Amino acid sequence: MSLNRALGAAAVVSLLSAGAAMAASHAQTLTIATVNNGDMIRMQGLTDDFTAKTGHKVEWVTLEENVLRQRVTTDITTKGGAFDIMTIGMYETPIWGANGWLVPLDDLSAEYNVDDILPAMRGGLSHDGTLYASPFYGESSMIMYRTDLMAKAGLEMPAAPTWEFIRDAAAAMTDREALNVTYRVDRGEPRGPHKKGQSWDGRGDCIACRQCVAVCPMGIDIRDGLQMECINCTQC
Repeated sequence: MSLNRALGAAAVVSLLSAGAAMAASHAQTLTIATVNNGDMIRMQGLTDDFTAKTGHKVEWVTLEENVLRQRVTTDITTKGGAFDIMTIGMYETPIWGANGWLVPLDDLSAEYNVDDILPAMRGGLSHDGTLYASPFYGESSMIMYRTDLMAKAGLEMPAAPTWEFIRDAAAAMTDREALNVTYRVDRGEPRGPHKKGQSWDGRGDCIACRQCVAVCPMGIDIRDGLQMECINCTQC
């Protein structure tokens, strides 16, 4: 890789456009880390056309989502420089942009209509009004909740709730009878390996096998508490 190691990531993005905009005038080899899904595989099919038009070669590193998240996070936080361009998500983009880990996309070609990006998506991929990633595709999410429990908690769902409100509302509606995907510290701790025949006295049920992390499609450790990435699949 001969590009500057600070080259930016693009959130599930039009990576080839971003790479062309950031590359120098002479031929480069771009190493791109991307998730292994249908949309990204189709994008890789454009490689030959991109190379023919720009002279830039592309090396693809295709990984499963949970592995990709760990690899790119480690690489960018340690300034490892293994990748020039990454496919990341809307969660990481503004945080990494604020940390100076991404190159701002403020010098795109006039042919790229930034104003055509949906406002909510553009805002989510920006920090302080500066765009740090270009979307290749987008997804939406929704909040589902029990209206009776919300009313019982004395709360009313606003038209545009913040994550802080969702957190506080969840706390207000949670009691010992609530059913949540979470780690029961009172049962699991203190954790640690356990051999056959050993006593369970003074220890919790968690044997620290990390299988809960291995099966998680988002790659999180539920033992660290419920996290934004959790999709409530209950596999852990």
